[in-house]
Amino acid sequence: MDTEPAIRLAAGNQVIDFEGFFERPQFAAHAEQLLAAIDRRTDPRRHGDLPAWLGHLAALPDATASVIDLDRVTVTFGQAGDLNNRQQAQLQAALYALRPWRKGPYQVFDTFIDTEWRSDWKWQRLAPYINALQGRNVLDVGCGSGYHCWRMLGAGADYVLGIDPSMRFLVQHMALQKYAQDLRFDFLPLGIEDMPRDLPWFDTVFSMGVLYHRRNPINHLRELFDLLQPGGELVLETLIVDDAEQGLLRPSQRYAMMRNVWSIMTPALILEQLAEAGFLEQRCVDQNITATEEQRSTEWMQFHSLADFLDPQDQSLTVEGYPAPKRAIFIAQKPGVL
Repeated sequence: MDTEPAIRLAAGNQVIDFEGFFERPQFAAHAEQLLAAIDRRTDPRRHGDLPAWLGHLAALPDATASVIDLDRVTVTFGQAGDLNNRQQAQLQAALYALRPWRKGPYQVFDTFIDTEWRSDWKWQRLAPYINALQGRNVLDVGCGSGYHCWRMLGAGADYVLGIDPSMRFLVQHMALQKYAQDLRFDFLPLGIEDMPRDLPWFDTVFSMGVLYHRRNPINHLRELFDLLQPGGELVLETLIVDDAEQGLLRPSQRYAMMRNVWSIMTPALILEQLAEAGFLEQRCVDQNITATEEQRSTEWMQFHSLADFLDPQDQSLTVEGYPAPKRAIFIAQKPGVL
């Protein structure tokens, strides 16, 4: 197949370029399948706002970040003195135009992006329990704009691939990469169903906030299993429910105003399904009721957020009457030795 590794979209000379990704030999063998999926996902006819987003990307000023810090609460690219006043105004306007920013926070030169989620809280909850990422190749499924991917690199990962089908998240990632220039981090606008099943290459795979959006959760766990090397580690974060008939809550329409929440399981059922998918040493290491301080509206995400999705008379319930969001972190191992 004659593959074209750069997908060119609207907005002047802006290019979404995957050439570096396909130069990696472990992925080059799957180029035909992956490029077909990328071409489908990036079809401009599916993304009416994409030309405007790429226009905002083009408006970002050229600059060199004198400081890059990936191992801190606020992932940081540059500092205020790296830009003059005109450049700083251009930067702020372009980044602000790419709202909503969901996962973070970020500091980009003099601009603080106060995202909807305090994603650092989740990172602090899981970091004590996972195998050290030093020297590992990592996949983050449903990565958003990539906050946790940056933290993985800050923790010593050799390479991180983030996948998420949202084109807005891809453009936000490109805005940050303009200043990071970090060749250890690739982002593909794909869902896990687009990934090859015969690619057991990653040492650690993260799936956070994805499982309850899958119609067939056991199939999702098997997809994650297939992408791990023997001996690799799965880090799974998902909504849970303490008790439900047969261990499963199936929202009738929406859950906390979210669409496509197909099922929320008890920790016991999730552990059973991890075992059924082939994992060993599966365990739940953390449970946490999501606080309105962790997920909230901000200047950078001005839509309704968690506080609006809870029963105003009883915040232990969603507006639909279901138990309020509670999340758990599971760790499991693929049989074998790295």
